[in-house]
Amino acid sequence: MYKLGVFAVIVLALAISANGQAGRKIKPTPTPLATPVPTITYSESKPNPTRRTVYAPRFPSRSGNAIPQTDGIKTGTVIDEEVVKVETDLITIPVSVFDRNGLYIPNLVKENFKIYEDGVEQEIAYFGTSDKPFTVILLLDTSISFEDVIKEMQEAAVNFVEQLKPVDSVIVIEFDGNVHVLTEATNDRERIYKAIRKSDIGSGTSLYDAVEYSLRKRLAKIDGRKAIVLFTDGVDTTSLKASYDSSIDLAEESDSLIFPIYYNTFQFQPQNRGGISFPGQGGVFDRDPRGQSAEEYEIGRKYLDELSMYTGGRVFRPESTPGGLRRAFEGIAEELRRQYNIGYVPKETGKPGQRKQIRVRVDRPNLVLRARDSYIVGAVNNSAVPSNTKPK
Repeated sequence: MYKLGVFAVIVLALAISANGQAGRKIKPTPTPLATPVPTITYSESKPNPTRRTVYAPRFPSRSGNAIPQTDGIKTGTVIDEEVVKVETDLITIPVSVFDRNGLYIPNLVKENFKIYEDGVEQEIAYFGTSDKPFTVILLLDTSISFEDVIKEMQEAAVNFVEQLKPVDSVIVIEFDGNVHVLTEATNDRERIYKAIRKSDIGSGTSLYDAVEYSLRKRLAKIDGRKAIVLFTDGVDTTSLKASYDSSIDLAEESDSLIFPIYYNTFQFQPQNRGGISFPGQGGVFDRDPRGQSAEEYEIGRKYLDELSMYTGGRVFRPESTPGGLRRAFEGIAEELRRQYNIGYVPKETGKPGQRKQIRVRVDRPNLVLRARDSYIVGAVNNSAVPSNTKPK
């Protein structure tokens, strides 16, 4: 009995030991906690692609005059007689904020924004909304291509002005082969309406000259919020002083927004509707070959895309806008009314000619921010582009 008892104890001990070992073998290995996926709590403006394609050697102008090409506008270079220098250290950036459906986001405040220059956060020294007055140039293409739509354009432009606030000023400029100022900056609505309705059809299209003239000779000397509303098909045929590249470079260096309204006139060209007579300076000439090809129209569309992209504006296309041309003008007025303006003094001033990259952030997710993404430190050269007073 004693031996049996001892044997039973040994068997029991072995069983307990075996169960313990078995338990250790099947003990589950702790699963490491998954790394939490960070929640994005902000939205950010996106950098624009670097411009690489140079069109000017192929399309310097349609007048036959070669335009000297450079790698861009050289800081401190004097063309003709004057240089406009940036005297203030305050950099002001207009910002448009939308949701994913394209609806404007109102009621944001200074604390909702952050701004970065070359990756370094800057202190916001100025914050304002669109209640500040602005000066806008209505830059109207009155070349022969727009003969069929000029009345519609005039009425849509008048409606645009009606959307502005009484303190906002308007300059009306038309361009054909020349650049014609129809009224200087004014908030007198009747003068503006009269100037718009004075616009009429001429020969040639000096689009690049008109853009440079508007930036250099009008807006460069005006403080505050500034914009150009440009109605055109984007095709240049007669510019003498400016090129595709020089006007884009200047627009990028300016502090003005550009909102092109792209109106496709390709269907109105002679090869597409059986011929047309173009009024010339010394008579009538038929089937002007300039500015009619599909390639030139493609260049024109890209030109307008780049003008808007590098200034913080955007292109409106009446054919894809419910309400057409009138609604396109209204859409621009609405955006100008709803923009935020952020100003800062750079922590590092940089060297003249240096490009500074800008990024804007809002502390809300899933929004779309549109703002210019850079500026150039220093001076902007100022060339004279001829302007004619057009008798009416």
